[in-house]
Amino acid sequence: MSAHSSISAAAQSPLPPPTTGGAIHAVPIGITPQPPLHCPVAIVGAGPAGLMAAEVLSAAGLKVHLFDAMPTVGRKLLLAGIGGLNLTHAEPLPAFKARYGARAADCGRWLDAFGPQALRDWAAGLGIDTFVGSSQRVFPRDMKAAPLLRAWLQRLRHPASGVPVRFHMRQRWSGHLQPLAPAAPQQTPSTPPTTPTTPQSAHAAPPGYCLHLQGPQGQTEVHARAVLLALGGASWPRLGSDGAWMPWLAQHGVALQPLRPSNCGFDVAVGTRLGWSAHLQQRFAGAALKGVLLRFTDANGQAFERRGECVLTQTGLEGSLIYAASAQLRDAIETAGRVRIALDLKPDWSRSRLQAELERARSGQSLGTLLRKRLGLTPAQVALLHEVLPPEQRHDPAHVAATLQNLPIELVAPRPIAEAISSAGGVALEDLNDALMLQQPLPGVFCAGEMLDWEAPTGGYLLTACMASGRVAGLGLAAWLRAQPTAASTCASAATEPQIAKQPPPNITGDIAALG
Repeated sequence: MSAHSSISAAAQSPLPPPTTGGAIHAVPIGITPQPPLHCPVAIVGAGPAGLMAAEVLSAAGLKVHLFDAMPTVGRKLLLAGIGGLNLTHAEPLPAFKARYGARAADCGRWLDAFGPQALRDWAAGLGIDTFVGSSQRVFPRDMKAAPLLRAWLQRLRHPASGVPVRFHMRQRWSGHLQPLAPAAPQQTPSTPPTTPTTPQSAHAAPPGYCLHLQGPQGQTEVHARAVLLALGGASWPRLGSDGAWMPWLAQHGVALQPLRPSNCGFDVAVGTRLGWSAHLQQRFAGAALKGVLLRFTDANGQAFERRGECVLTQTGLEGSLIYAASAQLRDAIETAGRVRIALDLKPDWSRSRLQAELERARSGQSLGTLLRKRLGLTPAQVALLHEVLPPEQRHDPAHVAATLQNLPIELVAPRPIAEAISSAGGVALEDLNDALMLQQPLPGVFCAGEMLDWEAPTGGYLLTACMASGRVAGLGLAAWLRAQPTAASTCASAATEPQIAKQPPPNITGDIAALG
């Protein structure tokens, strides 16, 4: 779904409850109200999880209608592909599963159904060859997302076997999710009136759900036997995921965890000052710190240590090394208000070697020049040292050497969720069964993708688990429908379906230009 005025307002402000089936809805002047669209399956959200679920359900012979508020599908996938689409990772599966932290067991079950090798095989079936890079990350041979997405859409629209998926773009779900009433038993003159039956239990599966979606032609009412929600989290809201669904599902009694930034940057404090000095901001924001070692102790007292690359920003730090630790850093800040990290700018040098180089005669050189020429520090690293080391301590070689290998930085806040690569929180997995169905509050409603409460670092883990959860939810939905009594009245044939305005073929190339 596309961005609303603000994520915080969407996720925290009270919203009017979704309208009930008996409410009167305004129809734009000049537009004739359409009868409900009846279908076996309605999917809301056309990202990787929703598309994967649609593929599974199509192959199972089910007619799928897929709705999304954006003009075209997979916009976040296209953005990820601009710098090279990292599909998955080639490390052994046990290590791969461990990347999901507290949710390793849950996500591991999804990966058993559709793991990293299965994803590569799936891409090959679309004609997309992949390769393993030096970091063990897996990419399409041409590094691009558009060819993969284009081939995927072609297969969904024109499957070799199965039922074509119907796409309805620019259709924004309003939050209305009303169980359909069971059909009344038919009476004949010779049949005595039936005795009123006991009402359905609160957890009995209804014959389907009514959804309301708003589009260019006005409101569309959809009656579906089962619903799959793949609405994303709240990162990159301009690409469709804004978290507006949180209060809507909360009103149905769905257990939710607050949406929080993940794989994000952090703001720093230097002494009593929030943020870097004006000099560092103006000269070095955007500069990379390569080959540094990050150390800190998380909120549970666990030591973290990893080598990699991070980037200086106007307000703090970001980059792959920071993203890898972002969940622990965020949690530590939530617990204590801030967290101190240490950067080792020269992890390959011994302390004695550093100190010996610093003790050699300077021959009139400034400390900055000495650090660059003798130690090989970059100007950004020198500026960072000056940022945290008081002037009176810069003449002590032992103190400078110690600081270079244990440079303290206080992180005080994660960057806003709209800037994050992904988000944590969402639908609590404890509220879902193994097939990812909301069996207690909303039987027949399934959830998949980033809207679920799990998180993972970058490196292909996010995309793999999103697609795996979509496959699990799709398989679960198909099995659930097979186990339900036939409800022909909610499964009208294509010939009787009202037509939402036809959409032009997706302009993926144009989307990439717009996102860039």
